[in-house]
Amino acid sequence: MRPARMTRGRVGEGVPGSQDCPSIGTVGLMREGLTLEEAQKLILEATPTLGAETISASDAAGRVLVDPIVSMRRHPPADCSAMDGYAVRCEDLLGTSAERPRKLPVVFEVPAGGHAARALEAGETARIFTGAPLPPGADAVVKQEDTDMGVERVEMRVEPALREHVRDGGEDFEIGDRLIEPGTILGASHLGVLASVGRTVVSVHQRPQVAILSGGDELVEPDRPADQGQIVSSNSYTLAAQCREIGALPIYLGIAEDRPEAIEKRLRAGLGADALVSSAGVSVGDHDHVREVLEKVGCQLRFWGVLMKPGYPLAFGIIEPTGQLVFGLPGNPVSTAVTFEQFVRPALRKMMGHRALHRPVIQAQLGDSIRKRAGRLHFVRVSLEKTSSGIVATPAGNQSSGVLTSMIRGQGLAVIPLEVESLEAGAEVDVQILDLAFFDREERGF
Repeated sequence: MRPARMTRGRVGEGVPGSQDCPSIGTVGLMREGLTLEEAQKLILEATPTLGAETISASDAAGRVLVDPIVSMRRHPPADCSAMDGYAVRCEDLLGTSAERPRKLPVVFEVPAGGHAARALEAGETARIFTGAPLPPGADAVVKQEDTDMGVERVEMRVEPALREHVRDGGEDFEIGDRLIEPGTILGASHLGVLASVGRTVVSVHQRPQVAILSGGDELVEPDRPADQGQIVSSNSYTLAAQCREIGALPIYLGIAEDRPEAIEKRLRAGLGADALVSSAGVSVGDHDHVREVLEKVGCQLRFWGVLMKPGYPLAFGIIEPTGQLVFGLPGNPVSTAVTFEQFVRPALRKMMGHRALHRPVIQAQLGDSIRKRAGRLHFVRVSLEKTSSGIVATPAGNQSSGVLTSMIRGQGLAVIPLEVESLEAGAEVDVQILDLAFFDREERGF
C-alpha cells in the first residue's frame, strides 16, 4: 500500500484546515441535514487532485494527462504517396486521357519504408506505394487503377492535378506543435498520436486507492452459508465494482465485527489509502463504534445526513493530518450504491484529474406518476425507453432501499426535487444516466 497522501502534491483548493474547508472536530459543530448540493460542494472542496505518475503510453487509455504533449518530430516526415501507383511530373502528362493515353518508362521503384534511388527526370515515372516518400522532381501520383500497371513501361490514362494523391510532409503535425492538452482523458486515438511522436511513456494523474469496509455481526461473505438472521455482504462488491468502473483501485478490508477493537484493526489496514468508504454505518448516536474508532484515528466529521432518499444517513469526514477522505455510507444496498454515485464517485474523479465529475443528465418524460413527501430530494430508479415523443422514464419496480435488483432493471435515476410532492405521468424530469450503453442499443432506436 502507498504511503499516506500527505506526501502527495495537491492541485486545487479545499485543503483541510484552510478557510475554504474549515476543520470541524466535534459533533456539536458538525453540520447535519445538508442539501445534496451543499454536501457535494463541501466534499469536493476538501478533495485534492492527486499528483502525477509516469506510466507506459500503452497502458494510458482512460487516464488523465498531466503535461502537454508537444511534437518532437513532423508527420509525415516528408512528402509521400497516398496511393499505390506511379510518381510522375504533371507537365509530362498534359492532355493525357483514356482516349489519349501516354506511355512512360518505369525507371525505379519506391517501396513503403524505402527511398528514391534518384530524382525523377522529364519523361520518366517511378513505381510507388502508399506511404513511400515522393521522389525529388515528382509532383503527383497517378493511382494504379488509372494505368495498365506496366512494369518496364506503363500506360497513363489520366492527366493528374498538381500534388494529386500526395500527402505533404508535416501535414499531420510539425515539430513543436502542441498536440494534446493537460486534462485530456486519453483514448485510443490519443495513444496512436503518442506513438506517432515517439512517446513511449506519459505523465498522468495517479489513481486513488479506496479502502472498503463492511461491518456488522449479521454479515457473511458470499461463499458462506447465511443462517437465519444473517445476510450476505453485497455492499463491498458493489462498491469495489463502482470504483473499478471509473479507474479507482479498491482495497477490500473485509467485514468488521461490532466490537471497537475489531473495527479498529480493519480500519487501520486502510489508513494508507486515499479514501475510506464504509458501509458499516457512521451514526451520531452515543454508542456507535465506527464513529468512536474513526475519531480515535484522527477523523473529524464534517457533516452527517443529507436531505435525500435513499441515502439520508451519510457521513463525511477527514482523517488528519493525512487528509484521507472518509465516507460513511448507509447500509441498505440501494442507499449504498446511490450515495456512492452522488458523493464518492465525483470525489474520486476529481482525484484522478477529471473535469466532468458527475453523471450525464438528460430530460425525460415520466412513464408513471410519482408521489412522495416534501422535504427530501428523491432518486427514483427508472428504466428508459426511446419513443416517438422522446425518452420515457418509468420507475423500475419496488423502490425500497433494500431491493438491489431494481438497480439492474433501471438505466438511470430520476431526480425528484426536494419540495415536490407529486408528479404526473408525462411530466418532465431530470434523469442521471447510469448505463451509457443505453444510447448504443439499436433496439432502443439510437
